[in-house]
Amino acid sequence: MTVRELLARTTSRELTEWQAFERVTGPLDLRLRGDIAVGIVAATIANSNGAKKKAKPSDFMPVWFKRRKTPDEVWAEVMKANAALGGTVTQHDPEGG
Repeated sequence: MTVRELLARTTSRELTEWQAFERVTGPLDLRLRGDIAVGIVAATIANSNGAKKKAKPSDFMPVWFKRRKTPDEVWAEVMKANAALGGTVTQHDPEGG
């Protein structure tokens, strides 16, 4: 699928939600997540060389976020990104009216 086809099928809101998700969890493309592999190797080397405290891969990985955000904070970021991308918000009636 081309980028043009993907953008034609994806709403601004959905794209903004994926963007917010990636900001919290780190890159979605595992090829860009070399930090995981490097963390495993670094922890293994540290532990095999007699680290004082058992090292974990996460000890060698970047922190993608400092604290958990509240749902309201995440939603505010989503709405800000949506507006920056020229998106609009449509309210749906949950009862179908």
